[in-house]
Amino acid sequence: MNFKKQFVEGLLTKNPVTVQLLGMCSTLAITTSLFNGIGMGLAVTIILTCSNILISALRKVIPSQIRIAAYIVIIAGFVTIVDLAIQAFLPDLSSSLGVFIPLIVVNCIILGRAEAFASKNGVLASAIDGICQGIGYTVALIIVCVIRELLGSGTFGGGLLNNGEGIRLIPAQFPAMQIVMPVGGFLVLGFVLAGSQWLMKRLDSKK
Repeated sequence: MNFKKQFVEGLLTKNPVTVQLLGMCSTLAITTSLFNGIGMGLAVTIILTCSNILISALRKVIPSQIRIAAYIVIIAGFVTIVDLAIQAFLPDLSSSLGVFIPLIVVNCIILGRAEAFASKNGVLASAIDGICQGIGYTVALIIVCVIRELLGSGTFGGGLLNNGEGIRLIPAQFPAMQIVMPVGGFLVLGFVLAGSQWLMKRLDSKK
């Protein structure tokens, strides 16, 4: 088990968003404010880590013929717990993220890590994988959120700072509202993907 390697993979070289291109639906749909990005990222990280741990612990017991169905049942259990907790303690976040919290059940990131890693490795390694992949997913969401919120709404920290309205950095008449719309999500994500590839090539060239 190499924690440093797993952390670098989750954050950069195998980032679920910028490299593996998983979880694109939620990445494009909810990244309009920092509040949404942090909330979604933490929810996925908790569910991913808990699912990895349980799937790894049961990997020798679950028959291979029904493993995907078993994974979905396990993931759905943790999604239900997290969804109900968010509804109870963070109703504003629950309202903002809407259906995308329940849809974590079929999020390709969680199913992908269950099949590719947790089903083949020990509990501790699987837990670390879940945490590292979750951190990578959260960082990618936050980057997209900050760019879209700043350029589209002219604010920073919407939902978190300044009574939930965010700190205004650009006068209200200047932001490009299209950035917080679907087309803006695709555009910003494209630049983030390009920046990630450029950074990895730069790091490779220095080795």
